[in-house]
Amino acid sequence: MNTKQNWLISWIGESDHRASEGTLTEGDGPIANALLGNTHYDRVFLLTNYPHERSVVFCNWLEKKANYKDIDLQDIELSSPTNYAEIYQNVCDTLIAIKLPRADVELSFHLSPGTPAMAAIWIMLAKTRFPATLLQSTKSNSPSNDGRFQVETVDFSFDLANDFLPEYLQRSDDRIERLNLNLPKSPPEFDKIIHRSQAMAEQIDLARRIAAHDVPVLILGETGTGKELFAEAIAKTSRRKEKPFIVINCGAISKDLINSELFGHKKGSFTGADNHRKGLFQEANGGTLFLDEIGDLPFDAQVKLLRVLQQGEITPVGETNPIKINIRIIAATHKDLMTEVSSGNFREDLFHRLAVGIIQLPPLRARSNDIDLLIEHSMARINADGKDQPEWQHKIISPKAKNILLQYEWPGNVRELHHTLLRAAIWSRHAEISEEDIQRNLLSMPKRSENVLEQTLDQGFDLQLLLDQVERHYIQKALQKVRGKKKSAAELLGISNYQTLTNRMARLGITLDDKFDNHDH
Repeated sequence: MNTKQNWLISWIGESDHRASEGTLTEGDGPIANALLGNTHYDRVFLLTNYPHERSVVFCNWLEKKANYKDIDLQDIELSSPTNYAEIYQNVCDTLIAIKLPRADVELSFHLSPGTPAMAAIWIMLAKTRFPATLLQSTKSNSPSNDGRFQVETVDFSFDLANDFLPEYLQRSDDRIERLNLNLPKSPPEFDKIIHRSQAMAEQIDLARRIAAHDVPVLILGETGTGKELFAEAIAKTSRRKEKPFIVINCGAISKDLINSELFGHKKGSFTGADNHRKGLFQEANGGTLFLDEIGDLPFDAQVKLLRVLQQGEITPVGETNPIKINIRIIAATHKDLMTEVSSGNFREDLFHRLAVGIIQLPPLRARSNDIDLLIEHSMARINADGKDQPEWQHKIISPKAKNILLQYEWPGNVRELHHTLLRAAIWSRHAEISEEDIQRNLLSMPKRSENVLEQTLDQGFDLQLLLDQVERHYIQKALQKVRGKKKSAAELLGISNYQTLTNRMARLGITLDDKFDNHDH
């Protein structure tokens, strides 16, 4: 018995809109023709780059016309409907967001609606990352059909990956090499940042540009998003690249010792100070000091750090005379420093001194297009690290196991992804890491009380994470209620304007497809 669902995915075209508006002279438009045909679709998912209100009118008309319920609509913002790269990126992000590809779903892509560029991307994806049946609408020549349109399957039998791309890449090598001679080379220091998503590419571009300016940098992002990688790349690309790069985690040092660790101390200045100590600022003199988790820096140390940034000098514990230093500060935190400033936990003047160049790293759930690439990179690294161990067996990951990884939300981001793969590779008894291996090695975070006022203040409690969960829940609920209209959702939530809501959605990793998910977050 076939338990698979049939899903139809398509752009909405001008003919479709005109059909719903009563201005199309022939037929009901490509999408309606498909839904009125012999195949029943369990889910219809439509993409639009037209004004939202116009496409909503079309969806309402289509539901009545074809007797379908709850047709899904996804707004896609494009700078141009012929920008292939932009169409490809947006479509991939959308398909991944609705958990595709899936073994229990038979996909169909409709080629007729939209621009030729959109159709070309459907063909490419159907033959590579998202296997699907391709459909098109054609005008019937049958006299009995009265000039109406019919939907037919597109015969596109060659394997794009195996038959075309190798030859194309072979032919393109010389051309690409010639082009590269005229393009600026990407600094190798950023090669460790594995990505293909536009969100990460934009932050890398900002980091490369700020690296050339000898100013403080503040890197913001959740735990495990790669803040230290960015800090190191900035330092190694700057004019101080030949000088020391010193890393310290402000949250890992006792509050009693933080001033000594950072600024040094004089012998005998306190119990246990048996020798003179330089401190990390002096060790990094001339180079770069990376202060990770700057949000955990004690208040008195914040005062001394402000003095470093304002006057370029430090005073070791027990000393009276300041010491001049020349140093660049890169700081990072997973906390919302503006909230910390408002609550009095972080000095506002220090925040503004640090936040000259701000890098905002997206969480992994907001760059889902990178997960596949990160899986391959981590597996290669794991196999390389284990190859010299006599008991090591080269590991690969099964498609079903990879599918679980692609659908997981990764609260611990890239670090959690790598360690999950490492655990699975170690514990797997076979060369192929199975679906069960991944399930066993995913960390299940303990569920907290549903009442936000009754959370336990145990180790690991993260107030900002809780606030983000509450905000994410109500934004998604509002978007669901108004069927994705951001302006209306902002009004429901008491948010001042559409752009503020868009910014919050980006920070929380919310896409408009989230309104179609009925589970709670």
